[in-house]
Amino acid sequence: MKILIAPDSFKESLSAEQAASAIGQGFQAIYPDAELVLVPVADGGEGTTEALVAATGGESYTDRVTGPLGTELDAVWGRLGDGETAVIESAAASGLDRVPAADRNPWLATSRGTGELIRAALDKGARHIIVGLGGSATNDAGAGLLQALGARLLDGEGQEIPQGGGGLERLARIDLEGLDPRLAETRFEVACDVDNPLTGENGASAVFGPQKGADPEMVRKLDACLANFARVVEKTNGKAINDIPGAGAAGGLGGAFLAFFDARLKPGIDIVLDAVDIDRKLDGVDLVITGEGRIDSQTVRGKTPVGVSRRARLQGIPVIALAGSVSADSDCVHDFGIDALFSIVPGIVTLPEALESASDNLFRSARNIAAVWKLAERR
Repeated sequence: MKILIAPDSFKESLSAEQAASAIGQGFQAIYPDAELVLVPVADGGEGTTEALVAATGGESYTDRVTGPLGTELDAVWGRLGDGETAVIESAAASGLDRVPAADRNPWLATSRGTGELIRAALDKGARHIIVGLGGSATNDAGAGLLQALGARLLDGEGQEIPQGGGGLERLARIDLEGLDPRLAETRFEVACDVDNPLTGENGASAVFGPQKGADPEMVRKLDACLANFARVVEKTNGKAINDIPGAGAAGGLGGAFLAFFDARLKPGIDIVLDAVDIDRKLDGVDLVITGEGRIDSQTVRGKTPVGVSRRARLQGIPVIALAGSVSADSDCVHDFGIDALFSIVPGIVTLPEALESASDNLFRSARNIAAVWKLAERR
């Protein structure tokens, strides 16, 4: 029997790699001779770097970079097992969780650190870079990232604009002459699971600004700043990015990748599954087990379990999903290739208890599923 085990992380309790291991041990308790293919995955958000490095036998690096408010911090990125592909989460260097809640200020926050991680990846020889957008503290449309990579963002007097989203109000010209030449040889894939445009009522500032510390007046000003950025971009290279779905992701970082790196914005789970070569690994598989911390109606919108089940469904392979929490509206996932869905929590417990026992609960649930599967084989 061949089983492919491809879970996401169980937030706050298990990494994707740990979850895959616990599920695998549960199945081996009943099927000691089964061929287990462990493929920890993610959907482009938190944990993507760790999952891809683990799944491909890659390597992680830690670099000292510029944090959102200009102070230095350590950020992790990864190089996959092929030696040529890097994976970077924008949140690692420019994330909201890198700034204390009381200090969050998108008017000042910069994405420079994410650009510095890209430069570090280029230095290691990467020419294919996967970038996960999400969870950013910034609203600068990637201005800091561009500056870290050699571009000059200038005001009307030819001076560099200040860092942060607020600096964009002074932007008059973008000078690309000093942009790192290696970027022209680099292919970017950008994991983006939102379709927000750059500006407007559904744009980066209006939708995501408040959670980053912007009050209504700052939201209005930041939106105008992003609109100015879009105008200058169009003057610079003729690209109109303002209304492109996904341009507003990560405070406008999506717009920068569209404008200057000829990037493709794709659902994160598809990028990850392609990177781990999931279609080839599904060959000859009898059963797929996937899962994550919570499965609900939002799972069908680009989350890991449905991304995995869609690929398995194309090859006619049954899929079982495990989750710490299963909502009352989760039945919709059955329309997307998940044949059976189980909560791993054995009874009424507190959240801390559920998190602490997640590995044991995954093992137990997987063992019971394997036992039922074996009973069915006897018929």
